[in-house]
Amino acid sequence: MTAIAAQPTPRGRGTPRPVVAAIALGWALAIAAELTGRAGALHHDALIEHGPPLWLGFTLFLFAWQAMLAAMMLPSSLPLIRLFRAVSGRQARPGRALAAFLGGYAVVWTAFGFLALSGDAFVHTAVDASPWLSDHTALIGAGVLATAGAFQFSALKDRCLSECRHPAAFLLRHYRRGTGAAFALGRRHGLFCAGCCWALMLVMFAAGVSNLWWMAALTTLMLVERTAPAGARTVPVAGVFLLACAALVLADTAWLPPLVGGARP
Repeated sequence: MTAIAAQPTPRGRGTPRPVVAAIALGWALAIAAELTGRAGALHHDALIEHGPPLWLGFTLFLFAWQAMLAAMMLPSSLPLIRLFRAVSGRQARPGRALAAFLGGYAVVWTAFGFLALSGDAFVHTAVDASPWLSDHTALIGAGVLATAGAFQFSALKDRCLSECRHPAAFLLRHYRRGTGAAFALGRRHGLFCAGCCWALMLVMFAAGVSNLWWMAALTTLMLVERTAPAGARTVPVAGVFLLACAALVLADTAWLPPLVGGARP
């Protein structure tokens, strides 16, 4: 194992500017899509059933998904990103190492987005083939919320959150020099990140990639869960809330937001 013994240079401290720019750009694009009324055009429902050819719909979705990932997932990964920048500052090409680390992280979440959209295409096919399910699409929204709520109480959630909450220990165990090792480290972090947040991001997927209310709420929740001292206490509270939302969906409560109100996925 390569020891993390070198002291970081002053230039290696703080949050990398490209990461800050990516977060800002992600939120700016989401806000612009909402304000211009174009957010709905990137919703998976529109892309799958009423949009361009499926291959192009997948491409457009994955592009929008990248912006949403930057806006939502990078903020809660900043502690590890800062540490990685600091300890890799004495490598021959620290900028390349950081890019590889972020690339490995993005690969995991891009794969999740692809799987989510593929699964949604299957759900649309099932709904179209079943008149009963077509008349009870609220069950799908309730199922997404119930899954996310139940997962808040799982051992896997706790295990992955523990890895994400202790970035220094994670880096000490897994850091290696080199671009390839940086990519592998980013991928490993992405797997733990996805392990604790996939169900919440599935809610975000169902709500739509530019739904600002869900983006803000879920980003705040994941940030608190992974970085705040009170994060552990927040997890079961969020679980109860999500399960309550699922119950309200089944009650067909009209005043709930679009996803929770039982809109078609």
